[in-house]
Amino acid sequence: MQTPAGATFGRMPPRDVRVFNDSNGGGSTGGGGGGGGGGKGDGEDESSGKGFFGMLWVMYLASLNKNPVSTKALTSGFLNAFGDVLAQFAFNEEGQAFDWKRLGIFTFLGVAFIGPSLHVWYGLIARLFSNPGTASALSRLVLDQVFFAPIFIGGIVSAVMFLEGQGHNVQAKLKSDLFTIVKSNWVLWVPFQFINFRFVPQHLQVLASNVVALGWNTYVSWMSHK
Repeated sequence: MQTPAGATFGRMPPRDVRVFNDSNGGGSTGGGGGGGGGGKGDGEDESSGKGFFGMLWVMYLASLNKNPVSTKALTSGFLNAFGDVLAQFAFNEEGQAFDWKRLGIFTFLGVAFIGPSLHVWYGLIARLFSNPGTASALSRLVLDQVFFAPIFIGGIVSAVMFLEGQGHNVQAKLKSDLFTIVKSNWVLWVPFQFINFRFVPQHLQVLASNVVALGWNTYVSWMSHK
């Protein structure tokens, strides 16, 4: 999913929180640059050759290592907000005003629910299936998409509607649209989450989900308001 499940929800990774470092190997943060034609002295600061985006990436990884939950929460909030902005510009009727309250709600859910939940969930299933390899990735995938994704998606749609003052319509909305959203979730998130669980270092899995969830969050935002 996740958003949902996705939600990056998808699952658009939303549960004692501990730092879960990469248990599957890989994920070097080094930028590989060799000796090359610039002829820099050995004592020169290596960071000077990384470039702007390289330095941002190094700063992000440092923040992720020091404050994993808050870093993932803020990243989810930002990307969740971006997904809703895309949804509003893509699907709002002509002349319809931009809904700042809706944007605030989706941003809040990314920070308070999606990022922290995915951090804890991914850590939990990594502990349950800690061996590297395809069998472990498939086991995580089944748990994620069969058990977690429907609950996660339903929680997001319900939270959006309650925060918008539409709590009385939640039951009818879930009854009419939840399975449709979950099926759409499986089309995207089943293949992606297998790749995520199999090849992406665990401490970067929430980030990977959030990036892929840009399009998914746009869809969930639209489905929550249609």
